[in-house]
Amino acid sequence: MSGPRFARIEIVGATIAALTVIAFSILLLAHDSLIFWNDDYEISIMPVFADMARAWNHGEFPLLNPYSWVCGNLAGEFQYGVFSAFINALIVCVWKLPLTFSQQAAAVSITHLAVLSAGAFLLACGRKLSVPLSIFVALVASLNGWIICWGASDWFGALGAFTWLPWAWWAAERALDPERSRWRFLWPAPFVYLLITGGFPYTVLMLALVVSWLTLRGVSEGGNVAGPAQSRPHLARLTKIGPLLAGVTLGLGFAAPAWLALLDYVHGSARESLHSSAHWQWLVPWNAWPGLILPSWTVDWSNFSSRFVPHGATELACGLVPSIALLTGFLVDGRALLKKIRWETALLFVVFILAMIPTAGVFRWSFRWLPLFHLVLTLCAAEALAFFSQKQRRLAAFFMLLLVIMLIIGACVLRTRGEHLFPLAWIFLGLAFGWLMVESLQLSFLREWAPAAVVFAALLATYICIPPNSGVPKYNLAQSLLEPQPLDPHRLYLSVYPTPATFYRVEAKPGPVGQIVRLGSTSMWAGLRFVNGYSPIRPAGVAREFASAIHGEVDPDLAQWFLQHQAGENGLLERIGIDGIIVAREFNFTPQPAGEWELATEADEGRVFHRRGQPIPMVRSVNFSGKNSLAKITDIVAGRNWVSASVVAPDGDRPALIAVSRPFFPGYRALINRRNLAVFSERNLIPLIDVPPGTHGRLTLYYRPNWIIYGSALAITSAVLWFIAVLFAIRRPIHSPK
Repeated sequence: MSGPRFARIEIVGATIAALTVIAFSILLLAHDSLIFWNDDYEISIMPVFADMARAWNHGEFPLLNPYSWVCGNLAGEFQYGVFSAFINALIVCVWKLPLTFSQQAAAVSITHLAVLSAGAFLLACGRKLSVPLSIFVALVASLNGWIICWGASDWFGALGAFTWLPWAWWAAERALDPERSRWRFLWPAPFVYLLITGGFPYTVLMLALVVSWLTLRGVSEGGNVAGPAQSRPHLARLTKIGPLLAGVTLGLGFAAPAWLALLDYVHGSARESLHSSAHWQWLVPWNAWPGLILPSWTVDWSNFSSRFVPHGATELACGLVPSIALLTGFLVDGRALLKKIRWETALLFVVFILAMIPTAGVFRWSFRWLPLFHLVLTLCAAEALAFFSQKQRRLAAFFMLLLVIMLIIGACVLRTRGEHLFPLAWIFLGLAFGWLMVESLQLSFLREWAPAAVVFAALLATYICIPPNSGVPKYNLAQSLLEPQPLDPHRLYLSVYPTPATFYRVEAKPGPVGQIVRLGSTSMWAGLRFVNGYSPIRPAGVAREFASAIHGEVDPDLAQWFLQHQAGENGLLERIGIDGIIVAREFNFTPQPAGEWELATEADEGRVFHRRGQPIPMVRSVNFSGKNSLAKITDIVAGRNWVSASVVAPDGDRPALIAVSRPFFPGYRALINRRNLAVFSERNLIPLIDVPPGTHGRLTLYYRPNWIIYGSALAITSAVLWFIAVLFAIRRPIHSPK
């Protein structure tokens, strides 16, 4: 096949794959308009994306967030893709459209699913698979159970990063191909950058595993390399992997601000000291793997609470065909097939094991390896299907019918049928029988497209018959959350509410929730300033001081102690600038002393208390220890990543202490009259600045940590090198001799 014609087939096929996934998603939305609107998407992802869109509309880079202290450092939180050009461009475009919350979530997810599908198609097509088999790979990679149930509807970071794994893998294989130009090292860099900045550390691990696997394969297999290296095999092998390693290194350089921000932010956080029990949660049980064929297969899984509860295997759904095709291949001619895909089989086995063993360090929930497992499994299955004769494909279809029947019987006998075995079992039987009939016909077109068609139909039936991600909560969040009423945007609130997943899910509260308490990070929608926020990392400082949980709720016993003992004059709450308290209806305590607080609003959801008097200004001159003078503060201007004010410090021998009601992060710097001032903090709560006596001028506090200085320098250097190489590649293409 000629190069240009092959390129056209790749482009057209990738477009068809993306459009097919979009059509699939529209069918899911027709069945359930809220299918992409669950849990973290509701109280974390979409509010943050709305704030990122607001930042770009105001011409600011969304490094920090002024509306949540716990989730105040968006760059450090990593999962929001702050440094991803693709995610930011998509957010800006989607938020220009008049869409509801759930429609915005669907638009973001479907776009990523389509791009993921296109990348998987290119990966398969680059391995010389036919267009129908490449579409087959694309469908499973983008629509498998884990991606739909978790990535596309709950943990956006997982989808945002994994979208680019097939692209990075495809580019890496191009970089390893000695028949290509010497500029082939350019291919992996942009996709490695997009993957890392996508926002999911697990996918970075997946990339590291794939790159290591490709490197080992390249070193072991060697290859034709031009030049003097031909006479030295070891040098030839190292020369072959050089372009791959160079391209990945450039990609790491592009993404340096993202991963340096994460490393800096995790230090001292709650995530750094995970309880050991978290490493044993959400492992794939050994007896759950029949779910690859029958997703209703129900066995005990260890959930978020480390309790073993019955759980269906929807995460393992891959459309019937992949696992059966691979099993058939090994049964029919295992030695020949293994010779063809021995490296892919080894990778599949490694990921299979990783999904079942405990995690370590800051990583948790090993079932997060499943997207890579599905991708590798489908590539192996596609190779097996390409390897089959017509008779062997007919045998695979018969084997599918037989296995489905056996698993249905087994599920009934072993009591693993779950709640959704029927009518899904009847549909799967019909699909298996239909594939067997198609393979018996002499119509080659139908036979070629049958595996992809079965996958499409099986996955659609799975998500219609089994509610995706039914184990996580849904909240009824109304569009009125875009409005601040009845709260005051000029005040800083601490909201005390019970666990959202228990008390605010639609099963507990069917009506709209959150207008008062503002669950998780939902305060960002209306631009309200809250201490609370959603953060799986929970950084050092406010998040740990208030014992904040991941979903934004603070420890109620600690909150009660704060309200009774630290809410008065010169108490901790006043020191950091809290002048609004929200207490959910489930609690009966109030801030003390009562004379300093007034009830501002009371509703069914809770009560709102305001500190008497005017809201506490964001920049104040304070004398916490009795050793400071009080400066005059005027003309306060607050940006997203900076705050400035006019300061006049009195003469004398005592400096003025300036307190800024923003969460403290290492990396704040202060400047007045071109003079640098030290920024410090007590217990990492708020930035404090000592202003020398007699100083007057414009004080500016701005966020510029070392990681962004060094990371930006590394990213710019990498980008310059990459673009220079691209220009040379365009002007002087050099091809290696064949």
